[in-house]
Amino acid sequence: MKLIDDLGDLRGKRVLVRSDLNVPLDGPEGDKRITDDGRIRASVPTIRRLVDAGARVVVTAHLGRPEGAPDPAYTLAPVATRLGELLGQDVAFATDTVGESASVTVAGLADGQVAVLENVRFNAGETSKDDAERGAFADQLAELADAFVSDGFGVVHRKQASVYDVAQRLPSAMGGLVAAEIDVLRRLTEDPDRPYAVVLGGSKVSDKLGVIDALLGKADRLLIGGGMVFTFLKAQGHEVGKSLLEEDQLDICREYLRRAEEAGVDLVLPTDVVVAPEFKADSPPTVVPADRIPADQLGLDIGPESGKAFAAALADARTVFWNGPMGVFEFDAFSAGTRAVAQALVDADGLTVVGGGDSAAAVRRLGFDENAFGHISTGGGASLEYLEGKPLPGIDVLS
Repeated sequence: MKLIDDLGDLRGKRVLVRSDLNVPLDGPEGDKRITDDGRIRASVPTIRRLVDAGARVVVTAHLGRPEGAPDPAYTLAPVATRLGELLGQDVAFATDTVGESASVTVAGLADGQVAVLENVRFNAGETSKDDAERGAFADQLAELADAFVSDGFGVVHRKQASVYDVAQRLPSAMGGLVAAEIDVLRRLTEDPDRPYAVVLGGSKVSDKLGVIDALLGKADRLLIGGGMVFTFLKAQGHEVGKSLLEEDQLDICREYLRRAEEAGVDLVLPTDVVVAPEFKADSPPTVVPADRIPADQLGLDIGPESGKAFAAALADARTVFWNGPMGVFEFDAFSAGTRAVAQALVDADGLTVVGGGDSAAAVRRLGFDENAFGHISTGGGASLEYLEGKPLPGIDVLS
C-alpha cells in the first residue's frame, strides 16, 4: 500500500486530497460557527506535508448530508477559513466541486498553495449506487489533479466517488492520518496487549451489533453504557421506565449475555443510573438502582457507583477501545459517567483509543487534553466496521 513518499517528487504537481472535514456548525445561515474543529486539525499534518513538498494541494471533503444538490446550510466556506488559520496561510475556496470555479481556482494555484473545493456531496455522483454515475463524477474530479491522497478516515468505509473511484484513476497513496488510524486498529485486532477492555455506549444496540458480536471472542472485558444499556437491562428482566429501548433487540441482547458468560468475557453493566422525567438539560436528575427505574423516568447517564466500577474495570487494562458516550454528555447534569470513563482512559497504563464520533466530541467538550489519550480516531463508523472485520473500500482500493 503506497504512502505519500511513494508518489515521488510532488513539486508543481496538483494533488487531490480527500480529507474528512465534516465538523459540527452552529449559527444562522451565512454566519456559521464551527463548534468542534477536531477533524480539521487532524487533517492539517498531511496537507502541510504536501505544501512543504511544493505540491498544489486541492482538498475535497463533505459536510453533512445535502442530498446531492447545493445547500448553503452545508457549505464548506467556514471550514476553508478555519483550515487557512490552522495552516497559517491563505486557502482558496471554490464555490463548486468540478465546475468553472473549481477549474479556475485550481489553475490559479502556485506551488505550496492550497484550495478547498465546495462540498463534494453537492454532486449526486458522489454517493450514487450506480457505478457509471459515480465513475463519471470521479472522472471530473480526477481531471483536476495529477495524484490522489486518501486522508479522510471517517469515509473510507464508503464506496464513494471521492473515496474509492478517484483512487482508480490517479496515482494514489494513503495519507498520514489514515495510515495512523489503520496502524492503531491493527493493534486492537492483531494480538492486543491484555487485559483488553472495550467500552461501548451511544444510543442504540442496533448500531453496535456487529462490533459486539466480533469482540465477544476477542476482548476480556466489555463495558456497556449509554442509551443502549437499557435494552440489556430489559433483557435481564428489569423495567426501564421511559428510557430508550429497542424491543426488537431483546433476544439478541440475551444471546450476547449468554455468550459472554460462556466465553469468560466480563460483560459489565451499570448498577445505578441517573434518571430524569424529561430529556432536557434542566430536568432534575436522580440516581436510582439500575434494576429499579421508575415508570415515569428515563435514564440519561450511568450512575456514580457505575462510574467507579467502570474505572476499576479499566484500571489494569493494557488495551482499551472506547466508542460511545455513557450518557447525554452535552447536558452537564448527565455528563459524569462519560467523564469517569474518559478519566479512566487517561489514567490507564497502555494503549487507549477513543473511537471517534461522539466519544471524541465528548473528550473535547469535557476539557480533556487530547494528548493524554493514545489515539483519538476521526472516524467512529469506519473504526467499528474495521473491528467487525468488514472490508473498507477506501482502503482496499489503495492496495
